[in-house]
Amino acid sequence: MNFNVYFTDDAEEDLNEIYRYILHNDSSENALYVIKEIEKIIRSLEAFPERGTVPNELSEIGVNDFRELFFKPYRIIYKKDEENVYIMLIVDGRRSLQTLLERRLLK
Repeated sequence: MNFNVYFTDDAEEDLNEIYRYILHNDSSENALYVIKEIEKIIRSLEAFPERGTVPNELSEIGVNDFRELFFKPYRIIYKKDEENVYIMLIVDGRRSLQTLLERRLLK
């Protein structure tokens, strides 16, 4: 069974911000490469939604219904139900994530 994959508005904005940042600080080629690789990882969730792990920052506070995948240095954090995967957050993993995760995912 294939899952449907949906982006939250926040996750779409995260992806746009990543593109703009790389475009401004590097090149359009690298910006497109990173976005395509992130999208490829996200598409893999259609067939394998269980492949990610629970983010440590959430596991430590007993929240285990989110998973994450990586395209270094980016973290793709998502939630799944019986038929769907929801991309919640795409963020540079070098940032401190505790507050961001709590604010965005635990509201």
